Amino acid sequence: MEIWLKHSTSDQLLLPVTPSEFSITEKSGNNTVVINSLGEINLLGKRGLKEGSISSFFPDQDYQFVKGDPPDPYDAVDQILNWKEEGTTVRLLIGSDINILVAIETFEYGEQDGTGDVYFTLTFKEYREIELKKKPKKKKNKKKKSKKKKRKSKSKKNQKSYKTKKGDTLRKIAKKFYGDSSKYKKIYNANKSKLKNKQTVPAGVTLKIP
Repeated sequence: MEIWLKHSTSDQLLLPVTPSEFSITEKSGNNTVVINSLGEINLLGKRGLKEGSISSFFPDQDYQFVKGDPPDPYDAVDQILNWKEEGTTVRLLIGSDINILVAIETFEYGEQDGTGDVYFTLTFKEYREIELKKKPKKKKNKKKKSKKKKRKSKSKKNQKSYKTKKGDTLRKIAKKFYGDSSKYKKIYNANKSKLKNKQTVPAGVTLKIP
């Protein structure tokens, strides 16, 4: 089994000595509430962040059980410290079963037996990426435009036309359409190009009735 810490393809670390054990804790956001008539009840919440620890050592000696081409012990220490101090997340891969994006919480290291090997304990906590959803833009302008279009279409529908007959006058036409002969000027103003004056209305002319 191999244990990797990977920030990128060019910035990764294979633990040269596989630890005899490691631990991962999975929490839940449950809350315990006391109700007088029932006692304690457990309110189930969403899952918490995974966390755990790994203990091993970076060898300074040539051991047969070492994996890969191990770096200098303190080069490996510096690599982990850089990730921690820069607030960089790394992907923790343990065998083929565990793949977690983590942040390094603590890193304890030191020498024990004069061999130059550097023993360490690394604690980590899962890092969950948050996706921010963009709010849809308000479409106020489009609504206003659509209202204007509707108004235009209504005004066209309300506009009428009338083909004049012999004996027609503008007052008669105004009386017919408006019920008020005094509104004849309204018809005249809309048809000045077709009428010579307000008194004479030639037959066979199509007038606009606003």
